[in-house]
Amino acid sequence: MIDGSPLAVAMEVDEEFAVAAIVQRDPPKIQRLEESVVNRIAAGEVIQRPVSAVKELVENSLDADSSSISVVVKDGGLKLIQVSDDGHGIRLEDLPILCERHTTSKLTKYEDLFSLSSMGFRGEALASMTYVAHVTVTTITKGQIHGYRVSYKDGVMEHEPKACAAVKGTQIMVENLFYNMIARRKTLQNSADDYGKIVDLLSRMAIHHNEVSFSCRKHGAVKADVHSVVSYSRLDSIRSIYGVSVAKNLMKVEVSSADSSGCTFDMEGFISSSNYVAKKTILVLFINDRLVECSALKRAIEIVYAATLPKASKPFVYMSISLPREHVDINIHPTKKEVSILNQEIMIEMIQSEVELKLRNANDTRTFQEQKVEYIQSTLTPLRKDSPVSPLPSGQKTPKVPVHKMVRTDAADPAGRLHAFLQPKPHNLPDKISSLSAVRSSIRQRRNPKETADLSSVQELINGVDSCCHPGLLETVRNCTYVGMADDVFALVQHKTHLYLANVVNLSKELMYQQTLRRFAHFNAIQLSDPAPLSELILLALKEEDLDPQIDEKDHLKEKIAEMNAELLKEKAEMLEEYFSVYMDSNGNLSRLPVILDQYTPDMDRVPEFLLCLGNDVEWDDEKACFQGVSAAIGNFYAMHPPLLPNPSGDGIRFYSKRSESSQEKPDLGGNVEMESMLDQDLLSDAENAWAQREWSIQHVLFPSMRLFLKPPASMASNGTFVKVASLEKLYKIFERC
Repeated sequence: MIDGSPLAVAMEVDEEFAVAAIVQRDPPKIQRLEESVVNRIAAGEVIQRPVSAVKELVENSLDADSSSISVVVKDGGLKLIQVSDDGHGIRLEDLPILCERHTTSKLTKYEDLFSLSSMGFRGEALASMTYVAHVTVTTITKGQIHGYRVSYKDGVMEHEPKACAAVKGTQIMVENLFYNMIARRKTLQNSADDYGKIVDLLSRMAIHHNEVSFSCRKHGAVKADVHSVVSYSRLDSIRSIYGVSVAKNLMKVEVSSADSSGCTFDMEGFISSSNYVAKKTILVLFINDRLVECSALKRAIEIVYAATLPKASKPFVYMSISLPREHVDINIHPTKKEVSILNQEIMIEMIQSEVELKLRNANDTRTFQEQKVEYIQSTLTPLRKDSPVSPLPSGQKTPKVPVHKMVRTDAADPAGRLHAFLQPKPHNLPDKISSLSAVRSSIRQRRNPKETADLSSVQELINGVDSCCHPGLLETVRNCTYVGMADDVFALVQHKTHLYLANVVNLSKELMYQQTLRRFAHFNAIQLSDPAPLSELILLALKEEDLDPQIDEKDHLKEKIAEMNAELLKEKAEMLEEYFSVYMDSNGNLSRLPVILDQYTPDMDRVPEFLLCLGNDVEWDDEKACFQGVSAAIGNFYAMHPPLLPNPSGDGIRFYSKRSESSQEKPDLGGNVEMESMLDQDLLSDAENAWAQREWSIQHVLFPSMRLFLKPPASMASNGTFVKVASLEKLYKIFERC
């Protein structure tokens, strides 16, 4: 055989494969992983996304008995997650082991899992964050004169705790999340998606834990995307977070079981009615106060809605289920978003049956908004008994509504308002009217203001507003429909079958006062284009109040009073800026004012009166009286008073006429000689714009905000703020007599 022949080459190849096969059959060696590798792998399971870190930190804040939780996020949580609370804080001696794995204050032995009432229990969350991010903790406990700040990496402190200034509670900053996990970080570059998940999480938390105020905003943003205040009504919490359109279409549902076989639970919640339409199911589920997911329950509810309602409408569902703690296994998922329940199938079947029963009963009285503009014109003529009615396909008869109970219910249709029956008059209306739907959307999405500062005096004032609320007027305000302005002060509003005159000045003044208290120390700001001297503004207000401006002797006294008030306000400038966002510089110039309602700017012609009121009417020595006085002054300034220029409609048009020279030379002949006049078009245009802007703000800003925020005091029932002018039932009886 010759070397290099095909046979020799084949034999050499076979020998190489045989040797390789022998080598590959050797079992790999098992090695003990380094602790840092183990911890990083475990951290990737616990902290899967930025929202996982937010959930763990917020649950820790709830376990710390916090009443206020604030979240700040940058780049979807990858660059910064900051969670601040006002809980009991962390003891100094606990800081060295705070971020070690499996260190916790929630349990001591395994059996404690079955009687656990806290959100956290493993002691893994903070430790996991330190292995994939840079973590800084600032905390202070009750009785300490200062707090402590310390940074952590890989579960241990990077330095000894440093004394620092701190507010009550704990603040945890998580920076550069997944900085050492390149693949994970690249998959999470869509920060908008992750921030949306965080907002959704905080929204769900806020409606269940309504005894805690929540806020969530992007880093550097002034306005929060989630801001809720403490509420005693679950429905109010849902209204403030998800909007009026959701809350008004919810029905309460309750299920309770004490079966001897072991299926024991209590469920209460809200489900959407047949009038609610959405493309996506929203299930907010809490089991023993823990936010969880349950795909089986979600499918069961969707099946009921698909079978009961047309077009397979997607529901909004909030449920809170209470179970014996020994019937729930909470330790089955790394992020604790799922739990295992004893007799889960029986419980879901009972809930499904109750939801189906509730929907079928509600479906009998379903409301369809089919009102058309053409039909509104026909309502001006008497109804005819022989008008044709289309029969239902099934042959069933629709329940007949009494004529005296028929009212317009479609508040979204502007053709049904008072303006539809008036001759239109051209106005130079603001450009905002063209984007009316966008403004309405902004009003609906607007949530309650951020949490108030931790001051008992402010909380007492807010509690006073809540305790004095008139339940009947609250029902009217929440569900009324704006019809139109009756005169310069009163608006016509409809509630059910009643028509009211509502004093918009009193209502707006009270709303602005309440919003000032609730937004205390958390205002957006209006920047004035040109700073205005305080003394000159106050002097202007004094001259406007003077009934006899011809006397020059008073000018010196007025200037002295103006200077004294200006010096007083300069002394209080720091407090006014911090708590009310009223900024006055060291030179005594006013340059910034607070935003009380979005889409609304106050009448700047009333700034002098506002400053004079601050100087004269506020009791600065008493904290509670001071805050009440400043809030009342702001409420009066921001109230929707009639513009200073007379209303150009009606008799007010005379104010804008100016006499010509020929008419001034003619003697007054007892009114028999017609005065030649012409209108001052520039002044008239300014007046028309001012009045149109005010009416637009009343309709599209004031009334939507009132429905969300106003709690009318009992005094409004008797001081003429609301006056009933007509009742459809009584009018119908009068017409019957005729």
